[in-house]
Amino acid sequence: MAVADRDKMWVEYSKNKTAELREKLIIEYSQLVKVVAGKLSMYLGYNVEYDDLVGYGVFGLIDAIDKYDYGKGIKFETYASLRIKGEILDQIRRMDWIPRTVRQKQKQLDSAYKKIEEKTGRLATDEELADELGITLDELCDMQNETKVSNIISLDEYMEQGDIKAEPVETKDYMQPDKVVEKEELKKLLLEVLETLTDKEKKVILLYYYEDMTLKEISSVMDVSESRVSQLHSKALVKMRARLGNNMQMFLG
Repeated sequence: MAVADRDKMWVEYSKNKTAELREKLIIEYSQLVKVVAGKLSMYLGYNVEYDDLVGYGVFGLIDAIDKYDYGKGIKFETYASLRIKGEILDQIRRMDWIPRTVRQKQKQLDSAYKKIEEKTGRLATDEELADELGITLDELCDMQNETKVSNIISLDEYMEQGDIKAEPVETKDYMQPDKVVEKEELKKLLLEVLETLTDKEKKVILLYYYEDMTLKEISSVMDVSESRVSQLHSKALVKMRARLGNNMQMFLG
C-alpha cells in the first residue's frame, strides 16, 4: 500500500475507530511483527520458536494501533516496533524461561571477557576465554549456545521503563553540532569494534543488519547451517557489547 493510502487510512481511523479499519491496519502492518520477531529470534537462537514470537508480537501491534495518536506526527513504524518488542519480551519474562544456572553462566562469560580485555587491551579469543574459564573449546561453544536466551536481559538496557516513548519525526534535515560530533564518534567506534570480529562474525553482522538478510539467506550465502549463523551472531554481539556498552543501542536500533 502506498504511503498516501496509509495516511488516508490513519486519518479515517483517528476519526472513526471501526473494527473494519482496525483489521485493515493490523493486516497492513503484520509484516512489521515478522521483522521485529526475526531480529529477536537472532538473540534467542532456537530456545524460542519464531512462530511463538510472531504470535506474541501481534498483541503488541494491536496495542500500538489502539494507542497510536496520528495527530502527534510520530512515525507509526517506530512506535509500533517498540510496542511489539516490549510485548514479546514481557511474554518471555512472564514465562520465566531463563534458569538461574543460565544466568550464572552468562555472568561468568561476561566476567571472563572483561578480565581478559583489561589484561590484554583487546577482546578475548575463544582460546583465551576457554582457558580463563578452565573448560574446553567444545564446552565453551555449548556454554555460549546455552546462554543465548539470556541476551533478552541485555535488551532491557535499550528499552524505556514504563510507557514506551517514540521520538517525533524530524521536520527539518538539521542536527545540532554536538549531536553530529557524537554520531561520528560512535560510527568510528563501531567500525573499530567490527574490526575485532572474525571474518565470519563480521560477515553475519553486516549481512543481517546492513543488508537485511534473513538467517536462512545468510546460511545459504555463507554455505553453513542456520544454527552456525545464529552462533556466529551471538558470539559477535557478546564481543560488541563488551566494547560498546550502552552505545549498542546505536547499532541495534
